Amino acid sequence: MQFTYPKHEKLKSKTTIDLLFSDGNSVSKFPLRLVYVENKEENAELIKIGVSVSKKYFKKAVDRNYYKRVLRETYRLNKHLLIDNLEKPYAFMFFYQTKERLSYQEIEEKTIQLFQKFIETTK
Repeated sequence: MQFTYPKHEKLKSKTTIDLLFSDGNSVSKFPLRLVYVENKEENAELIKIGVSVSKKYFKKAVDRNYYKRVLRETYRLNKHLLIDNLEKPYAFMFFYQTKERLSYQEIEEKTIQLFQKFIETTK
């Protein structure tokens, strides 16, 4: 298993992002939230994911960028949980939704729990 986050897995499509927010479902494990929708594009990758940290909770870009890096890293190291259990391609948006400044270890634990919760809801 390669623990990478290549360019083709990054969610960049405006139409897919709009679809996520209009028709997407979500699962939460405080303080993380995963919004997902089945990706119906032709030749779609198995996973497309984007990360977001709200300006509402972290006013400084430095802080938002730090938490986005942490979210991408926890995804990169634990994406095998998703890949091993997906049959259809999905697009995801991964959110950090609190003012609390959790440690990397806490965020990683919550990420694993969130991915497991997603797998349970889609089966």
